[in-house]
Amino acid sequence: MNTKKKPAAAAAGAGTQAGRPEDQRLSLGSTFAYGFQHVLTMYGGIIAPPLIIGAAAGMSSQDIGLLIAACLFVGGLATILQTVGIPFFGSQLPLVQGVSFAGVSTMVAIVHGGGGIQAVFGSVIAASLIGLLITPLFSKIIRFFPPVVTGTVITTIGLTLMPVAANWAMGGNNKADNYGSMANIGLAAATMAIVLLLSKVGSAAISRLSILLAMVLGTGIAFAFGMADFSKVGQGEIVAFPTPFAFGPPTFEIAAIISMLIVILVTLTETSADIIAVGEIVGTKVDSKRIGNGLRADMLSSAISPLFNSFTQSAFAQNVGLVAITGVKSRFVVSAGGLILVILGLLPVLGRVVAAVPTPVLGGAGVVLFGTVAASGIRTLSKVEYRNNMNLIVVAASIGFGMIPIAAPAFYDHFPSWFGTIFHSGISSAAVMAILLNLLFNHLKAGNSDNQSVFVAGTERVVQEQDIKCLMDGDRFENGKLIDCDGKEVRIESAEKASEH
Repeated sequence: MNTKKKPAAAAAGAGTQAGRPEDQRLSLGSTFAYGFQHVLTMYGGIIAPPLIIGAAAGMSSQDIGLLIAACLFVGGLATILQTVGIPFFGSQLPLVQGVSFAGVSTMVAIVHGGGGIQAVFGSVIAASLIGLLITPLFSKIIRFFPPVVTGTVITTIGLTLMPVAANWAMGGNNKADNYGSMANIGLAAATMAIVLLLSKVGSAAISRLSILLAMVLGTGIAFAFGMADFSKVGQGEIVAFPTPFAFGPPTFEIAAIISMLIVILVTLTETSADIIAVGEIVGTKVDSKRIGNGLRADMLSSAISPLFNSFTQSAFAQNVGLVAITGVKSRFVVSAGGLILVILGLLPVLGRVVAAVPTPVLGGAGVVLFGTVAASGIRTLSKVEYRNNMNLIVVAASIGFGMIPIAAPAFYDHFPSWFGTIFHSGISSAAVMAILLNLLFNHLKAGNSDNQSVFVAGTERVVQEQDIKCLMDGDRFENGKLIDCDGKEVRIESAEKASEH
C-alpha cells in the first residue's frame, strides 16, 4: 500500500481516467480555477502587443480596446484548438496560445513604413499560410535554428522593446507638455518598485502575478493623484462579437510579408521547443506527428486571427512553467482557460479599461516584462557551447546588427523602402544575421581555422595557479569526484564552508 502523501494538484485529479497524463480530468470547479490561473499568468503578456502596435498605429483608446478584446478572443480560440484538437491540428497538450512577442517590433516597423495596420494584417495572413505549408518540412530545417540562433533572436526581442517601455514611462506622447516629467517617471518607478516588491515578499502565486497586480496598484496611485482618465471607458459596447476586418481589408506588401515570414520561422521554432518542453514536464510521448499537429494549429490560428483583428499566435512559455510549478497536467484545465479568454474577448469594455491604464504605469511594468523576454533569451544562450567554434561571434554580430535600428532609427532611411521595412526591425535584422552566420560558421565549415578568433580564444578554460597547488602527482578527477594518488576520494568543500574551519 502506498502511504505517500499526494500533492494538492494530484489529489484534485485523483478521479481522472487512466491513460495519458494530459488527458486527466479534474472536477469542474478545479478545472476552471486552475484555468483562470493560466489566464492571469499570461494576461500581461497577451495585452502588451496590441497596446504597442495600436499606439504605433496612432489608434484611439477605443480602437486599442477593440484590438485587446480581439487578441483575447482569438487567443482563447487558438488555445482551445491546441488543447482539444481536431484531425491534423492541435498537439492536445496543456499549451496556452496568445499573441507572440516575436512579431511586435516587426509589426511596428511595418506600421512606421507606411503600410499601416492593414499591411500588418496582410503580412500575418500571407506569412502564416506559408508557415502552414512548410510545417511538414520544418522538422528538416529546424536544425538551422539551434539555441545560438533562437537565443539571439529572443534576447533581441526583449532589447528592441525597451525603447517602448522608456517611452511609456515618460508619458507615451512626446508632444505633450508633461512628457518626461518627474511625475510620469516617478509613477513608472513606483510601478516597477511594486513589481519587484511583490516578487520579493509575496507568495508564489502573488509573485507570478506581480506585473498584473502592480499595474492595478500603479493605476490606483495614478487615480489618487489625478493622472488617470477613465471617462472614455463607458463609450462603446459592453458586450460585442469582434467585427471582422474592423480596421479595413488587409493589404499585401512583399517586403512586409518577407519580414513577417522571418517572424513565423522564429515562432515555429519557439512553439516546437514549447511542445517538447511541456511533453517532458507532463511525462507524455511527443513525436514528430504531434509536433506537426501543434505547429499546424499555430499557423492556422495565426492565419485566421487578422480576420478578427488580431496577430500571430504562439505558445506562451510562462504557462509551460506554470504547468511545471503546479503539477496540474490536464489539457482540459488549459481548455477552460481558453474559454475564459474567449469570454473576456467578448467584453470590449475590459479592453477599454486596460487601454485607459496610464502609460507610465505600463512603462514601469514594461521594463520588467520586456526585460524578462531578454532574460529568457540569455538563458537560452547560456546553453550554447562557445569553445573551439565561432558561436560567440555569431551572437555578438547578430545582436549588434539587431541593435542598429534601435540605436539609430534613421539608419535605413536612404535605403530602398522594401529593405528598410525588413531591416528596420531589430528582430528581423538579428534573425537574418544569426541564421546566415550560423550557416557560414557552423554548417559550411570549409576554410574554418583551428584558432578562429581572438574572441574565441578568450572563451577557453583557464585554471588559476592557486587552484592546483594542493594537487599531487597521480591525483585525478573521475565521475565528479577527486581521487588522490592512492585511490582515495578527496572531500571537496565550498570556499564558504572551508573558511569556517
